[in-house]
Amino acid sequence: MPYKFIICFIAGIGAGLGTGFAGMSAAAVITPMLVTFLHMDAYQAVGIALASDVLASAVSAYTYGKNKNLDIRNGLVMMASVLVFTLVGSWVSSLIPSNTMGGFSVFMTMMLGIKFIVKPVMTTKESMTAVSPKKRFVQSVVCGMMIGFICGFIGAGGGMMMLLILTSVLGYELKTAVGTSVFIMTFTALTGSLSHFAIGGIADWWALIFCIASTLLWARIAARFANKSTPKVLNRATGAVLVVLGVVILSVNFFA
Repeated sequence: MPYKFIICFIAGIGAGLGTGFAGMSAAAVITPMLVTFLHMDAYQAVGIALASDVLASAVSAYTYGKNKNLDIRNGLVMMASVLVFTLVGSWVSSLIPSNTMGGFSVFMTMMLGIKFIVKPVMTTKESMTAVSPKKRFVQSVVCGMMIGFICGFIGAGGGMMMLLILTSVLGYELKTAVGTSVFIMTFTALTGSLSHFAIGGIADWWALIFCIASTLLWARIAARFANKSTPKVLNRATGAVLVVLGVVILSVNFFA
């Protein structure tokens, strides 16, 4: 039991920091940790990771929303597109066998982290809100379709894809991008975790409780820090967290 607690707590640290700072899915960190060090079934591990994502993303979204760094209206539009096209991407993926996509989300995590350090997102809320509501609606639908399809096809990377597209394509300032991303991830993670548990059940309640508690704690800490930081500091902190997480995940996969 102590060993299980330590593994889940460490996994929760990485997942929580990734969620609170960058809207990253907890599955990217928790799943390989549970599979590698607790020898847990991958399907069960993904279910626990998604369940950990729900409260962590919800408390992060609440923190960003309280600080007026959340675009709920366009977030709901994008979420609808993401959910629908995740199913489409998953269906297409089932028709095209591929073993080359496994490291995509890890590679993207590291590259996005380097981007935030080298070329920080310094968009202001004023320039962000200058975009017409109609154009933003269309952008949210199209980008949600892209994110959902890629996430469904590859099976990972949804949080990172959202952050990349929200900042680089839709022109969101970083705090609003992360706040909107974790808002969407709350519902996508809830849907995913319920479906996983409905199909496969819950094999390890203690691992579930430990992961949820640790991820929630560190996501709360990261979100509060992020909302109090200047854009420059936040970009560097987010970049550093993503690069470190990418290296850690690669290391964990190496031991698997």
